[in-house]
Amino acid sequence: VSGALLPGTAVFVGASTLTQATAASGGRLALLAGRDFYGSPAAAFTSTEPILAPYVSGETGIAYLLEPQAEVQWAMAAATYTNGQELTVAAAGRLAAAASGNIVVAHFDQAGGALAAGALADVCVTNFYTKA
Repeated sequence: VSGALLPGTAVFVGASTLTQATAASGGRLALLAGRDFYGSPAAAFTSTEPILAPYVSGETGIAYLLEPQAEVQWAMAAATYTNGQELTVAAAGRLAAAASGNIVVAHFDQAGGALAAGALADVCVTNFYTKA
């Protein structure tokens, strides 16, 4: 990975490096995976939980290539979301509400409500399209 990147955020897959994505376009988009094998049951839901611990620059990263209809957990920008809402890639590789002209990469797929920055949410990957 190219820096201290958090699992559950968007990355671009390069020839030998994963870099943080801050938009839906600009590279081969993927989702940085957590490292479940790093954790222990005692670390669950603490700052040492693998999904909350950033990768270190130069470390080998694990990323999922995105396929339509895949259900994944993705880190969200702070906002209030509704079920089915169109989402795009924003700052820090988090998803945010798509505005007109944005590339939609997923739909919010859980009960709506306010989320804090970095909170993980269930989303359903879609065929990418530009929001009208």
